[in-house]
Order: sequence, then structure tokens, then C-alpha cells
Amino acid sequence: MRIDILTLFPDAVDAMMSSSILGRAEKKGVIEINCVQIRDFTANRQQQVDDYPYGGGWGCVMMAQPLKACLDHVTAQAGERKRRVIYMSPQGKRFDQAEARRLVSGYDHLVLVCGHYEGVDERFIRQCCDEELSIGDFVLTGGEIPAMAIADSVCRMVPGVLSDPECYIGESHWDGLLEYPQYTRPEVWEGMAVPEILRSGDHAEVDAWRREQQLIRTQEKRPDMFAQYVPRTKAEEDLVLRLTGRERLRYDCRRAEAADLDALLTVAGQASAYLRSQGIDQWQNGYPNETFFARDIEEGGAWLFTHGDTPAGCITIRHEHEEPYDRLFGQWLTGDSPYGTVHRFAAADAYRGRGLADEMLQFAEDITCGMGYGSLRVDTHEQNAAMRRLLEKRGYVRCGLLWIENIVGDKLRIGYEKILT
Repeated sequence: MRIDILTLFPDAVDAMMSSSILGRAEKKGVIEINCVQIRDFTANRQQQVDDYPYGGGWGCVMMAQPLKACLDHVTAQAGERKRRVIYMSPQGKRFDQAEARRLVSGYDHLVLVCGHYEGVDERFIRQCCDEELSIGDFVLTGGEIPAMAIADSVCRMVPGVLSDPECYIGESHWDGLLEYPQYTRPEVWEGMAVPEILRSGDHAEVDAWRREQQLIRTQEKRPDMFAQYVPRTKAEEDLVLRLTGRERLRYDCRRAEAADLDALLTVAGQASAYLRSQGIDQWQNGYPNETFFARDIEEGGAWLFTHGDTPAGCITIRHEHEEPYDRLFGQWLTGDSPYGTVHRFAAADAYRGRGLADEMLQFAEDITCGMGYGSLRVDTHEQNAAMRRLLEKRGYVRCGLLWIENIVGDKLRIGYEKILT
């Protein structure tokens, strides 16, 4: 992994990035981090990198020319690589552990552009940057701190930087939960003892205790994360239900009719609002709307799940050829063989995290398999971590990326497929 940080303060950034674990990894040749001075690429003797903004206003704006010249220099030096140019910006997508995993798995050269003053000439961002990332909803004096945070988060997952993948796999945010509590010597400190189970020597019991503590700690400290978590085992599901004071519910299911249209739209509206609250650009801008659900009902593919008389969830199951799936950037498990698909999959607020999503997917698999189709395909947004965890828990395989034209907003989706038996 090579990372180039374009900055006005290379010495300060380098002092941080070349120390400790990352410094040792760089000496071993596992990673390469370069801090490049933008001023060295100005077109004037004064090494001026900023100027007053058109239209007036406070402060100055960084000019496109030195940034572009600096970027051209590092890309020429790096040669042909799988590259991503990222501008550090409070307007960017929120950076998190999932984003770090995306960057480390998808690219071997990151260029992190650090802005200053009142920002960067918009033309440079549009022409030269692949994306913008933010480390939070606040403003700093420059992009160096975000760039260092992103570089550190990505580099520590590069094979060979840490001694073993276990060093980061069990940590907070890796799989949607916070890390369990940690203890070291002495056994008793200021009257507080290390939990007895950690001294038992029973590794299976220790692992179970740690997983339980992850769930408890996440519920206490980050209820927003806990609400999105999809249990991976029956034991986890039972613990989640116990922690939330909920019981396992029984659901009824029927093929949706025209009279159910309002119920489908209500469930979808709640799911859309939930995704929006999580910052996920999926099911926004009027999708899915009445037209989609009316077509699903007419074609017989819409199903409504209820709890008593209350609409709880909806799912559309289709067994026709899906033209957008022909343009997968990747490879489906079953090639051109007939398949089923899941669309417009949602749970109402009151039934989220109560086993409904799992039951609806099982229903779709049973129907598809019963009709003689060998696989089921689903697409979802990269940032929809809860849906991705649910699919992966149920054995769906990530096959590639899709571009869905008939929706407004972010059209990029991940394609998953599961072979049915």
C-alpha cells in the first residue's frame, strides 16, 4: 500500500506517520507513506498556493494549479496502480471502519489531499478527486489531521503491519459492535478484581463472555449501532432479544393485493426515514414509490408480512430476467442460469431487530427454491451495513457492483447471490 499525503505541512505530518508501528512497517517495506509539499509545485516565485475567492467573501481559497501539478507528480512517481484520490472535506462522506476496509481491500495507492484556508478551488475537486471524506461533523483548520487518521486506520489493516489479523478483527467497529473490556495485571487493583471467567482458562467460555460483553457495551454506549446490528447466531439473537426486553414474534404472510398498497407504502416510508437517519443514500428521493409497489402487486411479486393486524414488513420476489444484473462489475455465482431476485425489502420501525428480516429472506429462498430456481440475488447499498451483515450471515456471496439506472441519487449497489439447495 502506498499513501501520498498532499499537504502544506509535510514535516509535521511525517513526524507522526513515521513513528511507532507505521514507521516500523514502512522500514520493512510493507507500506509507503509520502508527505508531499504542495508549495513545491507552484507556478510563481513566491510559492503562492492561495488567492481571493471570486464573488468576494472572507479568507482565501487554495488554487487548482499547484494541487494538480503536485498530484501529477505523485501519480507519475507511483506508476500504474489501483488508485483513489481523496479530498479531506467536512462535506464528504463520513469515514468509518467499513470505509477503511473498503479502501484497504480495493486500492493499493491512496492520494489524500489536505485543504486549508477557506477550501480548495472547486474545479480541482471535480476534475481530479474521486471522492471526499470527512471524519466528523465539525471543521478543522486543515486536512492534515483527517488524512493522518485515515492513513493510520487503513495502514494498520495492511498485511504485515500488525503481527496478526486478530489484532484488529476483534476491535470496536470491526463487525458492528464495540470491543469487549480488557484487563491486565495486577489481578486486583484498588479493590476491583479481574472477572473470574477471564482467569478460568476455558477459552470457549471466555469467547462467549467477550461476545456477550460486546453486545452489552454496544447497547449501553452506542445504541445507534446496537439498533443496526444483525445477530449472527441463535445465541446472539436470544441475547439481543433479552437485552431489549423483547420476545420472539410470530408473523403472518400473504401475497399483497391492491388494498394493501397503503400498508406497503407505510412500511417503506419508515424504512426510508431510518436509512436517511443513518446517512445512507438508499431508498431516498421518492424511491420506492406507489408506481413500483402497484406494479409489484399487479405482477404478483409483492408480499406483506403482518403481526396480528399490523403491517410489519414487505418484500418483492421476482423470477424474471433483470436487465441491470447483466451489467455486474464482477461475476455471478451461477452465470446465466435462471435466478430469483429480492427487491423492496423492508421492516417497519416496531419490528426492526425482531427476527422479521431473517424470516422474510427465508421465505424468499423457500419460494424461489420451490419454483426450481437455483439461486437468489439481492442488491444493496455499500453503506447499508445491517443488510450486508444479514446477507452474509445467511450465506450470500458478494459478487460485484451494479449500476441501477431507474433510481434517483446514488445508483451504485453491491450484488449478492446465494446458491439454493
